[in-house]
Amino acid sequence: MQIIDGKKIRDGILAEIKKEVATLPFQPVFCDVLVGDDPASIQYVQMKARTAEKVGIHFHKAAFPASISTEDLIKEIKILNDMKNMCGIIVQLPLPESLDRRAILDSIDPRLDVDCLGTVASEKFYKNYDNETDLAYPTALACMMLLDSLNLDFKGKIVDVLGRGELVGKPTAELLRSRGLTYLVISSKTENKEYLLKQADVVISGIGKAKYITGNMIKFGAILIDAGTSESDGGIVGDIDLESVRNVASYVSPVPGGVGPVTVAMLLNNVLKVAKSKTSPQPSPESRGGFS
Repeated sequence: MQIIDGKKIRDGILAEIKKEVATLPFQPVFCDVLVGDDPASIQYVQMKARTAEKVGIHFHKAAFPASISTEDLIKEIKILNDMKNMCGIIVQLPLPESLDRRAILDSIDPRLDVDCLGTVASEKFYKNYDNETDLAYPTALACMMLLDSLNLDFKGKIVDVLGRGELVGKPTAELLRSRGLTYLVISSKTENKEYLLKQADVVISGIGKAKYITGNMIKFGAILIDAGTSESDGGIVGDIDLESVRNVASYVSPVPGGVGPVTVAMLLNNVLKVAKSKTSPQPSPESRGGFS
């Protein structure tokens, strides 16, 4: 079994982003909106801030107390939408339960929605995705980048996607479909899922069940992409039991160190896409859906 090194892949992507950012006529700005004082969220935002600055993207800090109202947070996000050189806004999740998650995510200008979680950006992804110019879900993009790093031909191979989640399962299935690959989405309601899983050449899992996938559940030589995270014994583990699959799988992405680092790189690549679009001739408001 070979480990797919997400950190190495991330570093390669970031190096390319840094080169392209340096050629832009302005410095792109990226903002991760933080609400409350959850330690894990704070740490994650700080990590994204450091990574953005390393590649030449300016990070704009926008932190608000957990007591902020939905209406006031939307007002703040609308101010960010109009900030000069803003090329990407995301909202750090989870939000306090008192807030309207959907209304807040939908207040981000769809052209700046680099997490693709707003309704307009999400619908565009599923209806008419263009890999070169359009934004897509960073975690799903990361899963595909890990597969691409293997330089293998997946035509005719069976890819099983575990879970139908908003961040991993559903968008990853769409990316597979857009490439013309054979895939099957498996959920808890899928019949004969154990049999189907055993037939898969590639398994992409994002169900968040600690060490759920074991060696006796997969095909010999299977490639495993682990996009699930769970807390176990004080640490973070994935959906795959690495020790159990060691003598069965051919390639495995670990948790941590696999999908996670590449997700951040793909997020910043989305920011770069937005920045590049700002340097290109802009279509009329009518042709881009009425946004001014």
